[in-house]
Amino acid sequence: MDIIGKDVRQNYYPRVTCDLDIVRKNTSEVMDRASKAGIDVAAVVKCVNGLPEIARIFEEAGCRWIATSRMDQFKKMRKAGITAPFMLIRVPMPSEVPEVIEYCDVSLESDLTLLRALDAEARAKNTTHKVILMAEVGDLREGFWEDTELMDAARFVENAQGLYLLGLGMNIGCYGSVAATRDKMQELVDKAELVEAAIGRKLEVLSGADTTAFPRVLDHTMPERINNMRLGEILVIGRDLEDLYDCPTPFLDRTAWHLQAEVLEVHRKPTHPIGDLCTDAFGHKQVYVDRGIRNRALLGIGRLDYAFPEELIPTEPGIEVVGASSDHTIIDIEDCPRDIKPGDMVEFEIRYTALLYLTDDSNVAIEFI
Repeated sequence: MDIIGKDVRQNYYPRVTCDLDIVRKNTSEVMDRASKAGIDVAAVVKCVNGLPEIARIFEEAGCRWIATSRMDQFKKMRKAGITAPFMLIRVPMPSEVPEVIEYCDVSLESDLTLLRALDAEARAKNTTHKVILMAEVGDLREGFWEDTELMDAARFVENAQGLYLLGLGMNIGCYGSVAATRDKMQELVDKAELVEAAIGRKLEVLSGADTTAFPRVLDHTMPERINNMRLGEILVIGRDLEDLYDCPTPFLDRTAWHLQAEVLEVHRKPTHPIGDLCTDAFGHKQVYVDRGIRNRALLGIGRLDYAFPEELIPTEPGIEVVGASSDHTIIDIEDCPRDIKPGDMVEFEIRYTALLYLTDDSNVAIEFI
């Protein structure tokens, strides 16, 4: 057992527990299916704040890169002894360029100004930095939209002394909610062929998006030339494809992560606020359903720790998450068979966004089992 966090007392709560064997098994299952489709994996540790314990599982599983978007996570993993190559999956800020060259083996890039700065820094340090150029295919986050700009960037990198053009990538689903259809994935291949014609050689890597595109692996509709995916949620948690994309994943165990929170009070209360209503603590106007007087419990954890109450999934029957403020979570326990009292623990399974916040919160302990 290993516990980290701001307070490491044995009875400290809130606490996140992680079953490393489940993460290891899920990683093996995903890697096997990706490998059979000719796809190598950049394993994304962003949603667990770069926890070395998780990165080590990915390293041992043979993931080609360990990937994240934050420089401090790369530093933490290197300090913990992770030696696998690192991929930076957020276009770097200009102020980060020296650290990108120092810590990252490859980065995703979508701006010629940044490419020039990376080239200069790499030459100054007598090294070569690998680059995957990002093509915009409609999700409207990062990426070159005009093909002429993409060709100019490709030619620049191809001729730069400090850079090596490893391949082309795209983002999908993260901002614009664009679905990872076969046709949409084919757009990356089409743009890669334009780049290859411009530079006169084949690209080594076509990096085709994230977990939301993995159904194309499972139904064998991924274009053959896409040979890399940046996978996080499906390795770490394994819930999203079934919960959000109607894609069955019976080979995954969804129970690796749990959150335990301590009960502060238990009272029977009205379910609709009393008085003139305005906005909540976050400036939002809420809609409340009057269900009469019901038994409710208050937990010592809130939005500051996990952001969205709907990301918590009670593991006991008869418990419902009602809402939350910064430091408190309200649950309905009217129909719960257990006699819940102050000092008791309530447990939840957690989705991607909750894990993203919880593992980055120094007020939450993390226990590996």
